[in-house]
Amino acid sequence: MKRDLDHADLCVKNAKVLNSYFRRFDEADVYIKDGKFLYIDKKKEEKLTFDRFIDARGMYMIPGLIDIHMHIESSMVTPLAFCRYTARNGLTTIVSEPHEIANVCGMEGIRAMILSGKESPYDCYYAIPSNVPILSKDYETSGGTITFEDMLKLKDEENVLCLGEVMNYSQIIEEDDSEVAKFIRKVHEEDPYYVLEGHCPALKDLDLAKYLYLGIGSDHCTHDMEELIQRFENGMFVQLQDVMVTKEVIDYVCENHLYEYFSFVTDDTLPDVLVNKGHLDAIVRKAIRLGMKAEDAIYCATYTPARRMGLTDRGVIAPGKLADFVLLEEKDDLSIVSTYKKGNCIFDENVTEDEEEMYDLGGSFEESVRHSLLKEEDLKIFVEGEDRFVNVLVMKLYPGNNRADEVFVKMEVKDHELLWKKTDCQLCAVIERHGRDEKISLGFSCNAGIRRGACASSYAHDSHDLILMGNEEKDMVLAANAVISKQGGIATSLDGKITSMIELPIAGLLSKKSVKETAKDFQKVRDAFDSQGYAHNNNIMNFTLLSLSCIPTLKLTDRGYLNTETFEQPSLYEEVN
Repeated sequence: MKRDLDHADLCVKNAKVLNSYFRRFDEADVYIKDGKFLYIDKKKEEKLTFDRFIDARGMYMIPGLIDIHMHIESSMVTPLAFCRYTARNGLTTIVSEPHEIANVCGMEGIRAMILSGKESPYDCYYAIPSNVPILSKDYETSGGTITFEDMLKLKDEENVLCLGEVMNYSQIIEEDDSEVAKFIRKVHEEDPYYVLEGHCPALKDLDLAKYLYLGIGSDHCTHDMEELIQRFENGMFVQLQDVMVTKEVIDYVCENHLYEYFSFVTDDTLPDVLVNKGHLDAIVRKAIRLGMKAEDAIYCATYTPARRMGLTDRGVIAPGKLADFVLLEEKDDLSIVSTYKKGNCIFDENVTEDEEEMYDLGGSFEESVRHSLLKEEDLKIFVEGEDRFVNVLVMKLYPGNNRADEVFVKMEVKDHELLWKKTDCQLCAVIERHGRDEKISLGFSCNAGIRRGACASSYAHDSHDLILMGNEEKDMVLAANAVISKQGGIATSLDGKITSMIELPIAGLLSKKSVKETAKDFQKVRDAFDSQGYAHNNNIMNFTLLSLSCIPTLKLTDRGYLNTETFEQPSLYEEVN
């Protein structure tokens, strides 16, 4: 059958169109056929006929935004709910790594996420979770595991693009028998250009070189300038999330013309942040405010991420590419008017959408908190021997980052009980909630954290055991039992009452509600964290990272304290010399 390339389905007239190759805006009419760009007519000669048209009235036309490193679960909604909402943020392609739900539900959870994403109004791709759990069962307990064989199966799944962030960075450069190491060797043999994504917050010099030698070619972590420069110098593709978009970093990138070698990503976006500030669009706006030209910032949220993932059919407005585009009122503040996927409108600011729909993932994901209700006795620390003082190991938290350093705090022992309330420390607990052994480990935090009452969460990166922090055992028990009873969520308590709660019944991670409704519930919890004195600039996120075993230096898992740099499991206390 003869193809009629003189007739288009859609013409977008009178637009200022971003030419990504020159990173400039040109006035043009854009013709679209069969979901692809056909002709960008800068001369406006109107040589083609068309079925319908949009008068852009001088608006800016840019490629659809592409986020290649993010976790849908961080927004605490299902993929379908997430994608329907974020069309308003200009997204037309995402690559999500579902290692949060994988740690709870394994392959079944991953496949449910993939299936939900297929109903999305735009392209929802996935990365293979590479470290589930991050460490062995000696260090932490997850609900699900992903094996080498599972990774191979996922690689062949539709909509799976790459290997997700390899987080056991310090082990993988020294050992070769882990599940992810087997997968990397297999990929090198059979598919050497397959994309391998990284996570290496502290690697430098020779260790960084070893990591890159293995073919792991990107990093999205927080870095100082020396670490960041080493990544650029060694050819690593840098993914800048919000915390890394600073004046110093933006100036360095612009001064050295490094636009080809990085993209903006979101990594984790909590639901209230998503509604109040935005998604990838918010990071692009921030980069522009800090001095990057709008054309360059948009380029690094469209063209460079597409190339990193081998998605050569998008990320640019040019003949033959997917007609994924966004119309902007203004380019410098990225004011989104409408979003189009393959030439079809998926968001229009003038169309009101129903936000009351309920969502689920199907499957048996709503009974994942398998632990009996807590009692105050479960939180008592028994110390053998006579009355005395001991040096207790404590996680020192910081209001400005998510590190936790090792410090010792002298505490009194009286009648075999540790009198921790006489200090400025908070009691912490991590409770195995996946139905393995119901183990409870106890530790302490200081310097940041909740000052009054308690908080509990079934959302706890990455193994998602139940985490707990507080100043009174009765409040801690109350908050934990609220989460257990509701089969997942985040709760706060004070003076014997629950002060806030968001219910997360799907795997203990996700709400059944829309993004807006979930954000309302989450905001109430954040307000309670604030009013009860949790000292951190992103308090709930900091709390949910209490047990994350790939962030320096001291963390608490359901197996006890873990030094994440040496992999030693230190004791809770030692005798005073």
